Amino acid sequence: ILKRKQRATDVEPVFGHLKYNKRMGRFLLRGKEKVEIETGLLAIAHNLAKKAG
Repeated sequence: ILKRKQRATDVEPVFGHLKYNKRMGRFLLRGKEKVEIETGLLAIAHNLAKKAG
């Protein structure tokens, strides 16, 4: 239960922000490696935006 509560505050708001505010509801690329790269780039962009704001 503790891990589930932690996930709700750590991870899920980031996905919600990317999906709704940045309009990233689907991946643009196909294949596991490409999706991992795209996810990494989205995470970097998210972190940079947080740092700049």
